[in-house]
Amino acid sequence: MKVKLKIVIADSQYLVVESLTRLIEIESKYDLCGIADNRDGLIKLLKLNSPDLLITDFNLVDYESPDDFKSIQNEFKSLSILILTNQITQVELGKLLKSGIKNIALKTDEKKDLLSSIEMAMKRKRQFSDQILDMILELRENKNTATEFSGLTQSEIEIVKLIADGHTTKEIALIKYISFHTVLTHRKNIFRKLEINSVTELIKFAVRKGLIDYIEYNI
Repeated sequence: MKVKLKIVIADSQYLVVESLTRLIEIESKYDLCGIADNRDGLIKLLKLNSPDLLITDFNLVDYESPDDFKSIQNEFKSLSILILTNQITQVELGKLLKSGIKNIALKTDEKKDLLSSIEMAMKRKRQFSDQILDMILELRENKNTATEFSGLTQSEIEIVKLIADGHTTKEIALIKYISFHTVLTHRKNIFRKLEINSVTELIKFAVRKGLIDYIEYNI
C-alpha cells in the first residue's frame, strides 16, 4: 500500500481548520496527523510525527517572527511549509520570502487552487496565489526602482519629484503628512546619496531619470 503524505495544520481559526481537515481527509494520498493552535504545540507535533507538510497562518499562531520558519525548516529538514492566510502586507511578504518560504496561498483561493498549492508544496516546487505573485512583482519593481535611482527609497524618490516640481519643504510636509524636520532629513539623505549640493543639480537628476518632464519644467 502506498504511504500517505503526512500533513500538520497550525492555525487558530476554527472554521478554516475544519475546512482544511475535511479537504485533507477526502484526499486519499494525504494523512492529517495533527492540529496545533500555538507554536509550542506545533513543535511537539513535528517532533512526534515527522510530517511532510506544515500548513499554517503566520498571523494566527504565536510565531516570534518569520525567521521562525527558517529555524523550523533547519530543524525538520524534510518538512515543507505552505503559508495559508487571509491577507498579507508587502512588508510581511518580503520577510517571509527572505526566511525561505516558497509557497503562499490565500484562504479565499478556490478548492482546486488550494489543492494545487498543497501538491506543489509537497513536491517542494515554488507556487504562489495570483494575488501574491502580483505583490512579489511589485516588490521587485520597487527594488529595481531603488537601484535605478542610486539607492533612494520610494519615499525619497517621491520627495525628489516634489522638490523638482517646486514645492517648499513646508508644502512637502503637508502633502506627505510628515513633519517639517522629517522632510529636511529626507532631503539631507537624498543630497548625500546623489552626491549633489543644490536644487539645480537635483532638478537635472529628476529630468534625466524622467521624474519630471523637461518641457513642462521649462514652461
